[in-house]
Amino acid sequence: MLEGPLLGKVFLFALPLMATNLLQMLYNAADMIIAGMSGVEGAIGSIGTCGAMINLILNIFSGFAIGTNVVVARNIGRGDEAATGRAVHTSLVMAAIFGAACAAIGLLISRPILILLGDQGHVLELATLYTRIYFCGAPFLAISNYMIAILRAKGDTRTPLFILTGTGLLNVVMNLIFVLVLKRSVDGVAYATVIANAANVILLGVVLMRDSGWCRLVLKRLRLDRTAMKEILRDGLPAGVQGALFSLSNMLIQSTIIGINNTVCPGGSSVIDGNAAATNLEGFVYTATNSVYQASVTFTSQHHGAKKYRRVGTVMRCCYFVTAMVAITAAAIILLLRRPLVGLYIQSGDPVSIETAYTRFYVMVIPYFLLAFMEVGSGILRGLGKSTLSTLISLIGSCVLRLVWIYCIFPLHPTLTMVYLSYPVSWGLTAATHFIVSMLVRRGYMQRYPEPVTPEELA
Repeated sequence: MLEGPLLGKVFLFALPLMATNLLQMLYNAADMIIAGMSGVEGAIGSIGTCGAMINLILNIFSGFAIGTNVVVARNIGRGDEAATGRAVHTSLVMAAIFGAACAAIGLLISRPILILLGDQGHVLELATLYTRIYFCGAPFLAISNYMIAILRAKGDTRTPLFILTGTGLLNVVMNLIFVLVLKRSVDGVAYATVIANAANVILLGVVLMRDSGWCRLVLKRLRLDRTAMKEILRDGLPAGVQGALFSLSNMLIQSTIIGINNTVCPGGSSVIDGNAAATNLEGFVYTATNSVYQASVTFTSQHHGAKKYRRVGTVMRCCYFVTAMVAITAAAIILLLRRPLVGLYIQSGDPVSIETAYTRFYVMVIPYFLLAFMEVGSGILRGLGKSTLSTLISLIGSCVLRLVWIYCIFPLHPTLTMVYLSYPVSWGLTAATHFIVSMLVRRGYMQRYPEPVTPEELA
């Protein structure tokens, strides 16, 4: 990562990661589609209403996986083998602790939170059942996320792709068995997810134990190293807080959408179902662009560790270009195929559900490149060691603005379109701020650590 042209390397790093993320989204989509095949009313909507609440709890702890990525990549860039090993083993112990805490919290608060969001009747019962089973597998999910972060930090994005492909297929097969053979509904889908996450931990653990490099996992070395833990917390805590507060703002918006649903179709779930289907499809665009965010974190972290700040400018240009191409292409595909794609979820042909899904697409998917720019700008700042600053910008630019929008602007015209508009407006403002601040931070590092001009730059 530290030498030679970067555009091709950024693309090759992001491509397997993109494939991995898209496969995970495909399997998540299969969860929702197969749950809908159970014939249970509100199955799709109940899973959709869980998303923001599940992410609220998971992001508090999974954000530290970003800290693992940053710290391991930075130590590799510095050439510090001992520190890399300590960070690897410390992060996995932290993952186990955080995963257990996440499971306990999720089991305790899932139903009260769903009630606060406005879930009622059968939707509430299905959503509660799904979340409680899902959170039982939180330790597996946390450990696998940290293991993947370790592999990505050293530049290996292919191994997670292969493993998640296999376990994702296992997830789909288990979904079909639970739903179509054993006649389960959302609970069957949740059980299949837990089994797949457990398989991820086993396979990724075997890979890390067989690794011949600095990131090799040795079970007897699993312990909390104070220095490594401090670094991971320093870089990961802001990411966790940011993710949690993002989810909190999304929960507020989800609650608003549930309120609209209860007004438009009392006793039904048409608006919730349509929003859930669109959100799931929109996730394909997000995960595609998020791969470039991961690349920006890893490439910037290694260059920050090596104090090659002039090349960070090249990293920025490459990441912004690649993420723009990815966002525009993915959004175009989703919009062109919106009718058959939405039809996979809304098999009843309910016009309210379909119209809700289309509204979300038109307002949010078309300007999705703004979110892609926001993510890359955040990744650059995190890679430069300014995780707290990145979080502060994101919180003010996105979360606070969305809250103001819902409480002050939405009441003036209380429609779904006004709810959805809060997203692209916040993306654009936050993206511009991230870009400006990252340029200033990079310039400060260049002044502090001047580098000699290379012959290639002179040419």
